[in-house]
Order: sequence, then structure tokens, then C-alpha cells
Amino acid sequence: MAIPTAIAMAIVVVAGPWVGARTDHSGRRVPVLVWGTVVTIASTAALATFGVPVSLVLFVIALIGFNIAGIAYDALLPDVATDDTIGRVSGLGVGFGYFGSVIGFGIGYLLSDVLELGSAAVFRALAIAFLLFALPSFFQIVEPERPRRTDPPPTLRQVFSHLFASWRRARTVPGVARFLVGRFMYTDAINTLTGGFLAIFATRDMGLTDGETQLLLIEAVLVAIIGGFIAARLVDRVGPRRYLHAMLWIWIGALIVGIIAAVTLTTWLAWVLGAAGGIALGGVWASDRAYMAALTPREWYGEFYGLYGTVGRFATITGPLLWALVVDGFGADRWVLVAVLAAVVLGSRWILQGVPRVA
Repeated sequence: MAIPTAIAMAIVVVAGPWVGARTDHSGRRVPVLVWGTVVTIASTAALATFGVPVSLVLFVIALIGFNIAGIAYDALLPDVATDDTIGRVSGLGVGFGYFGSVIGFGIGYLLSDVLELGSAAVFRALAIAFLLFALPSFFQIVEPERPRRTDPPPTLRQVFSHLFASWRRARTVPGVARFLVGRFMYTDAINTLTGGFLAIFATRDMGLTDGETQLLLIEAVLVAIIGGFIAARLVDRVGPRRYLHAMLWIWIGALIVGIIAAVTLTTWLAWVLGAAGGIALGGVWASDRAYMAALTPREWYGEFYGLYGTVGRFATITGPLLWALVVDGFGADRWVLVAVLAAVVLGSRWILQGVPRVA
């Protein structure tokens, strides 16, 4: 699945700022949220129905639709919250998002492992659940009236040139480009760990059995829910900048614990890694989205949240490459990669120190 995922993410990287800019010009983001979600649901419902080649194409389409809808979703954050509650709404969104993951796992386990209905039935059920949970956002989000931009919106032919134009524009706003570079770095580290490496590291280096590794992953997701809800209470109180920095320090500490667990074969430390990483996972996504809102001029929310999404999706491509370079290319132990990831997060923290204290 690595190649289809990379193809989808590459398309999102290029098209994200363009789509966001189009919503800035039209003054409407909900239609993009609706259509992106509908494309995701329809493609997911058809997975495992028409054979492997078609399913791979549908998988790419679903990923593109989901991530394009996510750009509009993120840019709507300032519309559904006040300046005093933006952290609370972001944290609740993260918490309920991870809770949705638990529901998805439950649906898959029930239909596949218990009822043995097959993959197609699982995907259709997940698509239906996605639709049901998405419907309130379709009808209950009321966008404020925004003045339509007088300059022409970027055309489809300008999708590539607009990507570079968006980055040039971001550099004119204090702190935005620097924040996005820092976000790319810590997202790269987090995605590398959570995108499959943690399970391998836990079983082969920290001494967990396959069953214990599954429990570790469940622990991380459940604690991430708690992390999102904790962030909902604290981000507005302490500010998204300070909260994000604190979560990155927790990530660094969690990765160091993982290294110690692997080198000393102290298995119980794996559970500390899962708990700390889960708290930081929910906290990072809740606070950095609110921080982006504080840095971004309102007339460029869509375009700049497109860049925000772009650096996150690009990190899903570079993370596996980092894994391949360190472990496969240099033949290093996996704990060395964990040390590299900790260094990357530390580097991102250093870069973010120069972002203005706007919040």
C-alpha cells in the first residue's frame, strides 16, 4: 500500500493550497468538505468489490478525497469557535477523531473476525458509519458571510505554480513559513513512529509479544483520546504555542524511554512509551491546528491550511524513506532510528522557538 499512498499524498501536496485558495475566493468551505467526504465514502464503500487493481485506484481516490476535505475542515475551525474557545474545539475534534478510530476498529473486528463477512462488507459498514458521523457537519456548520475576493481565483492550470506562490505568500506573514517547516519535522517523526514502525520496534526490540503489541497500540489510541480532551481544557488557558512546545518535549522524552527499553530490554517501559506518546499525540494535533489559526490572516485561512495539510501529508512520504535510509540503508539498529526521530523532534522544537508569540 506504500505506492498508492505515496501517489495520493503527492497529489494532495500539490493540490492542497490550490483547493484552499479556491475556498478563500468563493468564501465557502463547507461544499469542499461535503464533496471531499462524499468521494471518500463512495470510494470506501466500493473497496474489495471489483478486484485488486480497481480497489487500489479507489483507495487512492478515497485518500485524496479525505485529505482535501480535511483542508476545508481545518480551515473551518475559526468559524465554529471563538478566539477564546478555538483550542477547546480543536482538542475535542482530536479526541472524538481518535474515538472514531476505536469505533472503526470495533466495526472491523465484529464483521471480519466475529461474523466473518469479508472485507467488502467491512468497507461498506465503515463507509456508512463515516456518512452517519459526517452528516451533522454537512447541515449544522453555518459559515459566516465572507466578502468574495476581487482578484481571480487560481485556475486548474495554475495548480503547480500556485503551490510555489502559496509558499512565497506564507513567507510574507511573520512566523508562518517557519512554523510549517517545524511542523513538517515533528510530523515526519510522529508519522514514522505511528505508521507501522512502533509495532515492529515493540516486538523485535522491546521484547513484546504480538498480543502485547496490539494492546500497546490500543493503549496509545485510547490515551490519545484523553490527550485530545485534556488539550481541549488547557490549550486556550496556556496558549497553543506553549502547549505545543510542551507536547514536543513529552514526545522527546517518550522516544528516549523507547531507546532505553530497547537497549536494556526493560519491557515494562514500552507501556510508558505508549502512554506518553498517546498524550503527546492528541496534544500536538489539538494545539498546532489552533496555533496555525493564530498565525494566519483570515483572508488566507483556506490557502494556508492547505499548506498546513501539505506539510503533514508530505511527511507521510518522507517518514518511510527515513526508516529505509537509517535501518535498511545504513544497517543500523532500530533504536538508532528512534534516536534520529528524537533528534528530528528536537530540531523542530528549536525551529519553532523563532515563531512569534502571537498566542
